[in-house]
Amino acid sequence: MPNNNLIITPANRVQQVKEYYFSRKLKEIAEMNTNGADIISLGIGGPDRPPHADTINTLCQEAQKPNTHGYQPYVGLPELRDAFAQWYKRFYNVEFNPINEIQPLIGSKEGILHTTLAFINPGDGVLLPNPGYPTYTSVSKLAEAELFTYDLTEESDWEPDFDAIEKLPLEKIKLMWVNYPHMPTGKRASLELFQKLVDFGCKHNIVIVNDNPYSFILNDKPLSIFNAKGAKDIAIEMNSLSKSHNMPGWRIGMLASNPTFIQWILKVKSNIDSGQFRPMMKAAVEALKQGQEWYNELNAVYAKRRLIAEEIMDTLGCHFDSNQSGLFLWGRIPDSATSSEALADDILYNAHVFITPGFIFGSNGERYIRISLCATEEKMLEALNRIKQFIHKQ
Repeated sequence: MPNNNLIITPANRVQQVKEYYFSRKLKEIAEMNTNGADIISLGIGGPDRPPHADTINTLCQEAQKPNTHGYQPYVGLPELRDAFAQWYKRFYNVEFNPINEIQPLIGSKEGILHTTLAFINPGDGVLLPNPGYPTYTSVSKLAEAELFTYDLTEESDWEPDFDAIEKLPLEKIKLMWVNYPHMPTGKRASLELFQKLVDFGCKHNIVIVNDNPYSFILNDKPLSIFNAKGAKDIAIEMNSLSKSHNMPGWRIGMLASNPTFIQWILKVKSNIDSGQFRPMMKAAVEALKQGQEWYNELNAVYAKRRLIAEEIMDTLGCHFDSNQSGLFLWGRIPDSATSSEALADDILYNAHVFITPGFIFGSNGERYIRISLCATEEKMLEALNRIKQFIHKQ
């Protein structure tokens, strides 16, 4: 018999966050598929193609060795840190000391938590983009930070309004999250913007964290915030092999910064996880050796899919900027649409195609939708045809 006298409540931090939208929606889609719906998902940004064959072969070979299954260093293998440093030098023209300026991560999403815990005390302020990646907000809430959002709008070309930000109580704010190339809008990075961010951080003693997993996708000029002068004094950058090397499930990421910031973050990380699987780290080294031809091939595939996504946007009456980069296409919904969620649900329930409503990224995303390029051309064409049929029936 249950004990009805028990009164158990969760921590306040749990009550302040909701279940991740995709977690909730994917359960609904799974149930629809069980009932025969055959939903085409254009929602999640999870690459559907495999990593390079050399990457997979290295994983298999290393996993066969008898001495590769133990705990690994919290700082990752030296050869992995070296590979990340060489990658940054080759493609971003940025130099890092692999010994103390690079920290491998179990995916950059993990790094968001570790970085927040390393810099934020309860009540400290965090600057969050609106629209932006929801995890920045949820992790800040879990850390019991005070949240301050800065607006990104189509009118401002999805860049921060520094004059407006200067009016905030900046003495309370310790951390600012940025993400260029930007998700969900696809706004590309620029050296001018990165320099403004670094100068702003130095002026107000606010650590600037750039989350940078999309710089190789449909973007011929990858940039790092460390291309800006003085960035190592105040900035952190996270990067990932999930998007650029088709390795989302592998959970291989990294962050780079000055040795002091790295050491603070390592103090948190080393008390939470026990390192990464050695064969995966060895395989990541192989992935990072790939040359420009790898990215060219990857982008040739996404460019074809992007054309179909643009036709889907046109079919839905949405407006979009053709200069976007990244794994998604971001579009403004027509004025006749009630909301982004209503439009997305309409397409899901009637055309059996899942697209992402922009409201989940913040209030400035309410009148937008996002289409993922992480489905085959055949699936995307089928999604386009389903949507056309639904639209024509209305």
